[in-house]
Amino acid sequence: MKVLGVVGLPASGKGEFSKIAAEQGIPVVVMGDMIRNAVQRAGLEPTDANLGAMANNLRAKQGMDAIAQLCVPDIQCQTAPIVLIDGIRGEAEVTLFRRVFPGFLLIRIDSSFETRLSRIRTRGRSDDFSSAGELRTRDERELSWGLGNALNDAEVHISNEGTLADFSAAVHAFFQSQEREP
Repeated sequence: MKVLGVVGLPASGKGEFSKIAAEQGIPVVVMGDMIRNAVQRAGLEPTDANLGAMANNLRAKQGMDAIAQLCVPDIQCQTAPIVLIDGIRGEAEVTLFRRVFPGFLLIRIDSSFETRLSRIRTRGRSDDFSSAGELRTRDERELSWGLGNALNDAEVHISNEGTLADFSAAVHAFFQSQEREP
């Protein structure tokens, strides 16, 4: 089984990348779901503040790869030839995935601050917000988890500055290239 990971700043297009993968029959393990589940079990509302606090709490108690550790069993039980991990946030997670899944490949999605802010303002998730300051705060929080190093570790870079159709075409081309590789 080939394990791929997708990394990017908030609203860069990781979810769209994963949606395209799922449409192609590739199982997707979403790291954020592990945090959302923990927030729900704690009886909290799924706000950006609560999700961020839970992610920080898990990492403080169990290490910077805590969320990745929660994902490993879900990945290992997959039988598909390719599995995608959505939402990597730090270098410790990348290190864990590379150790557990030989041949792990990291894909970076790039989008400008302005493009990401515009997307957040229109997508309607419970943890979204509308101000540039809030996006900067979220970027800083995620960068504090080692996201910058994870972004730098990516072997593949896909730009997401154009239309959804442009991005979709680039992602489909990437997956076609993966099908040709052993």
